[in-house]
Amino acid sequence: MIPTSKPNPCNQSTQSCRSPTAAQLAHLFSSFALISIGAGGVWSCSIAFGADQLESRDNSKHQVVLETFFDHVGWRVGFRMPATLIFLSVIMFFIASPLYLKKKPKKSLFTGFAQVIVVAYRNRNLSFPFPNSSERYHHGKDSEIVVPRDKLRFSNKACITRNSEQDIAPDGSTVNLWRLCTIEQVEELKALIKVLPLLSTGIMLSINVNQTRFILIQASSLDRQISQNFEILPASFATFGHIVMVIWVILYDRMILPLASKIKGKPVQLGVKLRMGIGLLLSCMAVVVSAIVEMIRRGNTIQEGNSSDDSAMSCMPATWLVPQYCLLGLAEAFTAIGQTEFFYTELPKSMSSIAAAMFGLGMAVSNSLSSIVISCLKTSEVSL
Repeated sequence: MIPTSKPNPCNQSTQSCRSPTAAQLAHLFSSFALISIGAGGVWSCSIAFGADQLESRDNSKHQVVLETFFDHVGWRVGFRMPATLIFLSVIMFFIASPLYLKKKPKKSLFTGFAQVIVVAYRNRNLSFPFPNSSERYHHGKDSEIVVPRDKLRFSNKACITRNSEQDIAPDGSTVNLWRLCTIEQVEELKALIKVLPLLSTGIMLSINVNQTRFILIQASSLDRQISQNFEILPASFATFGHIVMVIWVILYDRMILPLASKIKGKPVQLGVKLRMGIGLLLSCMAVVVSAIVEMIRRGNTIQEGNSSDDSAMSCMPATWLVPQYCLLGLAEAFTAIGQTEFFYTELPKSMSSIAAAMFGLGMAVSNSLSSIVISCLKTSEVSL
């Protein structure tokens, strides 16, 4: 849309192309950065914001199909369509804004985490009160927790009161949070530390899912012709995974669970950790299937006499790629939904946005690791 934002077209006669300038690269990368920031803000808040709307106002304690457009119509139209839809969604969001239940932020969670660490270090020489004694532990006015839990006990020293007259105001609030924290702050930090190890499950799944860039290369070299007038685009094969994921979620929630509950005579549900484990197993199976398909593809290519040409077309049907996409779709249905539910239930209500953003954080890390894996593979191919 902006001609100066991209290099001039390549010279077909000399087969030479100009590299993009620093300004053009800055324009491109800043666009990616804005998209990432915007998506991160929406993703991390949308689940928590939607859950807030379902709460009672009176009781606060109630709890890649579009790839076709890029290939056939052009990248300009492909980006213009989602930009238009996002703009319309923003307008609709603000129109309905008066109807939303809005909760004002009370504190900064990250500042609270820093305060707990600093105060716990300052109080490292203090002795712990007697077990189950709440006299020296400081808690909020309406707090249901009066004694911190024993797990990660070293952080409990952040809420030990040294001098109640100096550190606690007449209304029960803390005079200086950098000298004395509440039990709630300590438990929030503990909850975050507790769920961090399980963040790796989403990272491993996303690394496998992000290897679909390699599957695109596979699909580009296979026979994608379904009929005389219809050919599946390489990127459209990911649609099979999305379809399987949606079908499984509907079947699991509306048919399998109700039927199992009816048979057993009590509510039945797979635990979130079990679902994450099943998802990881399915993602590993998808990688194994992908490796088998690649072995068969390379064998066919060698038989056809094109072993020296990596981009040569093979007569092998591209439908061989469908099973691994279906397995990846099932894996994502189990792990992604299970992990999001796990974070949302394990973290306190005040950390709902962080809970919703944890899976996205894992995806961001996995994208970087996936790029490193692909770069290493390319480097090894060149060296060989």
